[in-house]
Amino acid sequence: MSRYLKIYILLVVAFMLSFVNSQAVASSTVDNKPLDVRTFILDHVSDSYQWHITTIGDRHISIPLPVIVYSNTTGWHVFMSSKFHGGHSHDGFIIATEGDYKGKIVETGANGSQVKPFDISITKNVFSLLFSSLLLILIILSVSRSYKKKGYAPKSGFVAMMEMFIMSINDDVIKPCIGKQYRKYAPYLLTVFFFVFINNLMGLIPIFPGGANVTGNIAITFVLAICTFLIVNIKGSKEYWKEILWPDVPMWLKFPVPFMPVIELVGILTKPFALMIRLFANILAGHAIVLGLTALIFVTVSMGQAMNTSMTVLSVIFSVFISFVELLVAYIQAYIFTMLSAVFIGLARVEPHHVVNKSSTNPTK
Repeated sequence: MSRYLKIYILLVVAFMLSFVNSQAVASSTVDNKPLDVRTFILDHVSDSYQWHITTIGDRHISIPLPVIVYSNTTGWHVFMSSKFHGGHSHDGFIIATEGDYKGKIVETGANGSQVKPFDISITKNVFSLLFSSLLLILIILSVSRSYKKKGYAPKSGFVAMMEMFIMSINDDVIKPCIGKQYRKYAPYLLTVFFFVFINNLMGLIPIFPGGANVTGNIAITFVLAICTFLIVNIKGSKEYWKEILWPDVPMWLKFPVPFMPVIELVGILTKPFALMIRLFANILAGHAIVLGLTALIFVTVSMGQAMNTSMTVLSVIFSVFISFVELLVAYIQAYIFTMLSAVFIGLARVEPHHVVNKSSTNPTK
């Protein structure tokens, strides 16, 4: 396949993705009502109890997902989210359309008040999380099976690509950042890298089973950051905790007011916070930019044919460009999250500083 043909295919695919996004925006403009861009973007990046495919006329085509809730009064309830179609309630439960629980399942009490039940439903993000996790397991097992059959002979195709990613992260990130004990932490860090990378890529596909905003959900990035936080502080060496609780600074900075220990303890919390916010904000912003650019087509309809045509062309061009940028960002954010996690683990495994005899290093003696 020639280079020009590959470029042409990539442009066609990117244009199709932009077209799908445009159809999603068009489906949100009902009865020629002005498009509420803010609501449209928030609805598409938030979680939901069904997987919306497309809208044809007034008919919404979507995949229902299992609802699993527990009520303090009526116990467990398991049913499909299609029961809520058209805004209907089921077994006293309904999806709230406003208030603090907007978009969540609530239970309507006898006095009309809304109470949020214990909810462990398989939502869009949960389903995508399970799907991408299963996909990651299948990919790693297929690579492992190839090595068992062919040993360490030169690989080709998909296995060779995976080997490139694995060796790149292991040799260029994990090993330099952690040091001689890197093998203990390589499985976790490689898993984190591929988990974030696959979910980032799946989020760029606007059709089923892609399109879920998994790594753009702060709950997901919070759990990933907590995993790194626990490894860093549980596996931290004695020297690491000594530098935090009793650092090598002038006594007046440690006693009677522990300025430096407090600062160091705050630093323990800011590291996972930075991991959580960096991944969440970058992925969420990327999705919001693409949706915002696509929405320009429908926002400018009332500004005249010339303005709408020109903005449509610019919207498609910039949407295609941002889609390519997002492919790069998908890798960069997975790389940065893995690299920072490795750096934090390496800092926690610091060894005691050895005092060097000055006379042994002075060539005049």
